[in-house]
Amino acid sequence: MPTFTAPDGTDLAYHLTGEGDGAPVLCLPGGPMQDSAYLGDLGGLAAHRRLVRLDLRGTGRSAVPADPGSYRCDRQTADVEALREHLGLERIDLLTHSGGASLALRYAERHPERIARLALITPGVFALGIDVPGQDRRDAALLRKDEPWFAEAFAALEEITAGRPSAAAWQAIAPFGYGRWDDTARAHLAAADHQRNAEAAAAYGAEGAFDPAATRAALARLAAPVLVLAGECDLNSPVPAMAEVAALFPHAELAVQPGAAHFPWLDDAERFTAVVGAFLRAGQGG
Repeated sequence: MPTFTAPDGTDLAYHLTGEGDGAPVLCLPGGPMQDSAYLGDLGGLAAHRRLVRLDLRGTGRSAVPADPGSYRCDRQTADVEALREHLGLERIDLLTHSGGASLALRYAERHPERIARLALITPGVFALGIDVPGQDRRDAALLRKDEPWFAEAFAALEEITAGRPSAAAWQAIAPFGYGRWDDTARAHLAAADHQRNAEAAAAYGAEGAFDPAATRAALARLAAPVLVLAGECDLNSPVPAMAEVAALFPHAELAVQPGAAHFPWLDDAERFTAVVGAFLRAGQGG
């Protein structure tokens, strides 16, 4: 397992997957602050391009930092830059999922010249200050109305959107996170429950982590091509919000994966790798 040293002296780990052609793709996990293991090989994307999965500080095989304040999202942009330098890459293809999008976007804001291509997979929107109305989440949920688990899950969702969240309600809506609520999805969720650093997650969005106005202004000037991939049924990152994300960039495309939720590479690996693989190959001239 290769490692490198962050600017503050913290030892960070990364994982190499695949033997694909071209420069590697740097992959930032979501959670936020979840072990990158849940990304796996991104549905077989590693067959097309070599993936570099970063274990963010305090997660996976990376060390716990001496300063817990360094978990703050904007401060971790220095870790991404250190990894780029460690790999000897002039520019990077950067792929991120969910809550990791905030880190990728803040990195792109600070180092736009280092971004070759940016793939945002069902991204979170905190760094952009985008509001997601409860109705958009309900609309996405209603696409699943024929599922056997729907009634209980939708009732729990109504409790949460009404401002009455509970541990039981959060557990009940878990099937909405996956396009197919099957044994694979259940196993993925069970593993993820033990892969998140709760202390780090709480600090990730601490005061000062985000500056939506500055980030939006910087992204409006980003020269790199951007892919925003949305899941048709995703409650966490509904399609209307994803369209709003794509509109912030001068060179972005929005792709909506039919039948997918928050983990599209699990829901339909072939479709996912076709779309994301084509986007990444375009940067290689093929």
